[in-house]
Amino acid sequence: MPRSKKKQTLPRKKKPEYYLDKLPIPALNFRNVGPALTSGRISDFAVHPGNRSIYYVASSAGGVWKTTNAGTTYEPVFDGQGSFSIGCITLDPNNPNTVWVGTGENNNQRSVDYGDGVYKSNDGGQSWNNMGLKNSEHIGRIIVDPRNSDVVYVAAIGPLWSEGGDRGVYKTTDGGKTWEAVLTIDENTGVTDLVMDPRNPDVLYAAAFQRRRHVFTYVGGGPGSGLYKSTDAGKTWEKANNGLPKVDMGRIGLAISPANPEMIYAMVEAAQDKGGFFRSTNRGASWEKQSGYSTSGNYYIEIVPHPTNPDIVYAMDTWLHWTTNGGKSFEEVNEEFKHVDNHCMYVDPKDPNYYLVGCDGGVYESFDAAKTWNFKANLPVTQFYKVAVDNDLPFYNIYGGTQDNFSLGGPSRTRNGHGIMNSDWFITNGGDGFESQIDPNNPNIVYAQSQYGGLVRYDRQSGEAVGIQPKPAKDEDDYRWNWDAPLQTSAHNPTRIYFAANKLFRSDDRGNTWVKISEDLTRQIDRNTLEVMGRIQSIDAVSKNGSTSPYGTIVAFSESPLNQNLLFVGTDDGLIQITSDGGRTWQKVDVNTIADLDQHFCQPARTRLGVQLGRRPCRSQSVVFGHRIRLLLHRRRGRALEATQSRPADRGCA
Repeated sequence: MPRSKKKQTLPRKKKPEYYLDKLPIPALNFRNVGPALTSGRISDFAVHPGNRSIYYVASSAGGVWKTTNAGTTYEPVFDGQGSFSIGCITLDPNNPNTVWVGTGENNNQRSVDYGDGVYKSNDGGQSWNNMGLKNSEHIGRIIVDPRNSDVVYVAAIGPLWSEGGDRGVYKTTDGGKTWEAVLTIDENTGVTDLVMDPRNPDVLYAAAFQRRRHVFTYVGGGPGSGLYKSTDAGKTWEKANNGLPKVDMGRIGLAISPANPEMIYAMVEAAQDKGGFFRSTNRGASWEKQSGYSTSGNYYIEIVPHPTNPDIVYAMDTWLHWTTNGGKSFEEVNEEFKHVDNHCMYVDPKDPNYYLVGCDGGVYESFDAAKTWNFKANLPVTQFYKVAVDNDLPFYNIYGGTQDNFSLGGPSRTRNGHGIMNSDWFITNGGDGFESQIDPNNPNIVYAQSQYGGLVRYDRQSGEAVGIQPKPAKDEDDYRWNWDAPLQTSAHNPTRIYFAANKLFRSDDRGNTWVKISEDLTRQIDRNTLEVMGRIQSIDAVSKNGSTSPYGTIVAFSESPLNQNLLFVGTDDGLIQITSDGGRTWQKVDVNTIADLDQHFCQPARTRLGVQLGRRPCRSQSVVFGHRIRLLLHRRRGRALEATQSRPADRGCA
């Protein structure tokens, strides 16, 4: 018998101490500095049935807000809960003080945030309880049975970046204490929409949705997508796809006309351009295609029926559309002086000329059926991707790029007795805004970018913006720019800036000329050869690669503050590239070879930063690493990484 080996005990590493850990952070108070010229993406409304001056706003990335004075003021009522991303909100028809919230935005974009289940308030939003379904991550719809407040249905879309989780239709008969999965399709398919027949609450229609997003692609459909109907309060379900496209379908938006419940509408996304707008007049037994109009299931596919005219239906889209003939044709609704990218809408059943619309720009209302619009500028839910500050005197300025609301700049404080005014803020670049950088010696020189590397140099004194994006040389392939391309000013040369596509660029004259200091630093993988949902998807799959950055791009960059020649690059396909000679030579490190990568880069995203959002699968090793390169450089003070141990194959982020 072999002799047993004595277990070797390794010396325990001393936990590193950081200066920031010793600061009394709770003693710091936040103050609102703006801007108010924009707001942010809205997911849903819940309007008091007896008083439209009382309503709740579900923000895609800013929690839940309540107004009791028709939007003159808004109060945040969800800030103390476990999620800031909201997908839907519903009032109990039997008691409007009972509010149900489904967390996790009900879209599929790159910038979508996840949630931690379903919440309930019995006191109009003053207090909340998490009622479960924490692994749903994205909730599409909540419906309360008008006969019994303890009976509630939830359409759970499920995780976007992975399989499994809580997916399908869930039902509770005890007010949310327990849940039963009454409709489950498969590990990749959830339910994105759910409607109830107003004449018979036992009749339900559900829109199943198969989807998956990865860093390299998005697939917005598959054989799991389709319609289901239940006539026994969710006990049993039957497919209701007769007349819908025979090819793979994507996201489906549903609506029953309150003016004539015999009319059920479905907006269908499908492969091979076979989607469109469908109508059923026989309670879902069959569907008839009215037109080929459909919107993007990645971001829209929600329809709102008119409360008194069964032929009028509104379609959420980049530009708000409506049909007045049952879907045979659609026209744009007037949106002059209104932000685009619409996601939700309320039409007052007692006054159908009153619209409340939520879009990427916030909340708008109209009292004259969209002839004119009133913007609610007091809802501070703008999604800033990144922020930066300058060295201006006497007060520094704050800059940042926002989701679909430009790149902006504004003062940290002013001498005005009224504080920071809306007029103090200014736009430095259009489009979706991302990282901004400022010349450290000249605060009037601002670098701002829009999606896919749309870089400009903005002069704050003159207001001039000059495009300075690096361009390919003759016979050189086009550069691959990430949706959010890395940008940095040098700590060693105030006129030097770095900008990255799949190659790294440096300018020493504020972007007038560029030097390419690397070749392609990515793996150069054909993303169409990678598996999605267990197989290689056809290029004709629903929304294949739609609303996704080109694969093989640089997503993170950092210059050492101690050594101007020491540069670090992180790519979306899992590489770290390091140069110690300013770009002449590069050392490649595969993130899969870094010991304890999960511990250092996944786990801190949930616990070290103090965020308790429940279990979340690691989306991408490369993406998690990419966003933390600068933090790592700060802690290691410019020293290069050392990879000495292979990552265990069975380790994963939990």
